[in-house]
Amino acid sequence: MQHDVLILDFGSQYTQLIARRVRELNIYCEIHPFNNLPDDISHYKAVILSGSPYSVRAEDAPHPDLSEIRGRVPLLGVCYGAQYLAHFGGGSVEPSETREYGRANLSHIAGGEPFFEGVSVGSQVWMSHSDTIKRLPDNAVKMASTADVEHAAYRIEGEHTYAIQFHPEVYHSTDGKKILENFLVKIAGVSQSWTPDNFVDMTVDVLREQVGDDKVVLALSGGVDSTVAAVLLHRAIGENLHCIFVNNGLLRKNEFETVLKRYEGMELNVKGVDASGRFLGALAGVSDPEEKRKIIGRTFIEVFDDEAHKIKDVKWLGQGTIYPDVIESVSVNGPSATIKSHHNVGGLPDFMKLKVVEPLRMLFKDEVRRVGASLDIDPAQLGRHPFPGPGLAIRILGDITPEKVRILQEVDDIFISGLKSWGLYDRVWQAGAILLPVDSVGVMGDERTYEKCVALRAVESTDGMTADWVNLPYDFLQKTSNDIINRVKGVNRVVYDISSKPPATIEWE
Repeated sequence: MQHDVLILDFGSQYTQLIARRVRELNIYCEIHPFNNLPDDISHYKAVILSGSPYSVRAEDAPHPDLSEIRGRVPLLGVCYGAQYLAHFGGGSVEPSETREYGRANLSHIAGGEPFFEGVSVGSQVWMSHSDTIKRLPDNAVKMASTADVEHAAYRIEGEHTYAIQFHPEVYHSTDGKKILENFLVKIAGVSQSWTPDNFVDMTVDVLREQVGDDKVVLALSGGVDSTVAAVLLHRAIGENLHCIFVNNGLLRKNEFETVLKRYEGMELNVKGVDASGRFLGALAGVSDPEEKRKIIGRTFIEVFDDEAHKIKDVKWLGQGTIYPDVIESVSVNGPSATIKSHHNVGGLPDFMKLKVVEPLRMLFKDEVRRVGASLDIDPAQLGRHPFPGPGLAIRILGDITPEKVRILQEVDDIFISGLKSWGLYDRVWQAGAILLPVDSVGVMGDERTYEKCVALRAVESTDGMTADWVNLPYDFLQKTSNDIINRVKGVNRVVYDISSKPPATIEWE
């Protein structure tokens, strides 16, 4: 198992960004809560302390045990981490006299510091703190300042311990990635060997050792994560991987047939199961969004379990879990109470009695796509937009009927096909249509109509945590609206959602 960089999370909103920037340097890293350290830290070549919403002066401030790290492993404290090292090292941290949020520029950089090699005076950095370091510990050396923050960066003499008051992981810190590279490569000597090809080779070897000659069953969704997980497992264990693709009746138009055909070309061992009637029957009359999710999840498990039992001697369940799901489930404050049921990592019921194998559990979404490219998976498959686990059920506001599903499938097909034909699909992170529980007045021919209203939604994002609406061309929206109203019986009004996340969400339910 590869152990390069350990990131200790103190609850900062930017902790995942630190990991993403480190991974972009082709360096492997892991995030662990500050209060749940790995058993053996000696494997790691460097440790980074994240920021935090807490003040080091507060009674309930996070207080990690760094005795196995300080002086033994190169250490970088970021924001709260820098204040923590100062406060508990004999320095002084006090409330800021001026607001220290947003852009700032380095007005002083000490010469001869490898930490700042290639970084010039005036370099922009991103501040986000209400406390400031007034006095450094006696054994500390100031490395950089801004106009308002004297101790923007410092190091501890006699050990490879560094601290910065700003956030190098944030896009607005223009040399942030270079600073991280200086610390990790020049100072800590970490190898930049974390590449997609390296990951594939390592993971295939691990899977062969982990699974052996046992059989694995995996649920395919047609999406990027489950597809890449399946190809990795297939490369490791071949025909001992059994894939099941379930039609829940809430997929996109013709998707069940299209996805099965695509998988045939990938030589995966896939069985398609059409359980659409079973799902739609279970959903009849249900309007509450969370109840719909639970019904879909429960019915899927029942169908999947029925099919898995038809395969003799299955020992493992393959899952396409990715790293953001893992981080959320072991966060500093415990698993979030607001995780939607279809995002839960631990949803396997006890009665299935299968061991779990998760080939992608340490990858971010963009890394999954790069690994997929290394596996020669079709770029069109890797570029596929995310699609919610409950499918169109959470894009039909209110209760589900076969007629509503038909209407939304037709609308969605026109929208997505249009994005592709206009060359807009790859500009968009996620797109879809929402059927609103509204009958609006319209005129068709000489008759007044009361028919459905649909909303179109297209957002751009890198990881789905934040998203902004896409400014699609008016000509495209006009044509799409006309096509939907003219071709989909039951719809007489189309609107476009221009809300960002936050405050809105990507999906409406």
